[in-house]
Amino acid sequence: QVHLVESGGGLVQAGGSLRLSCAATGRAFNTYTMAWFRQTPGRDREFAAGINRLSAYYADSVKGRFTISRDNAKNTIYLQMNSVKPEDTAVYYCAARPYDYVSQRAVDYIHWGLGTQVTVSS
Repeated sequence: QVHLVESGGGLVQAGGSLRLSCAATGRAFNTYTMAWFRQTPGRDREFAAGINRLSAYYADSVKGRFTISRDNAKNTIYLQMNSVKPEDTAVYYCAARPYDYVSQRAVDYIHWGLGTQVTVSS
């Protein structure tokens, strides 16, 4: 079984930075595609960034500001959030799928963390 636990959320001022972490169980972590999604009340979960064995992908809304990375030795992925905006306020979820393709659809991910709140003040 794969279990994902996010951490690092909190309150940050617009223009500031925050780093989210997602710790994963599982011996096949390095073969999984990992992603960060975010969700605000009344909205569907939105793809923010994803990473497979070779490449990272970003939603246009975060491109140039956020960086996704993975540390396979630690079974952990990160989301470095720079130049944050109030529009980035959301619950951020870590997700995983056992295929080497970064999907932007939440339904394609079968493992999810419980989320961590990020609030950006103006």
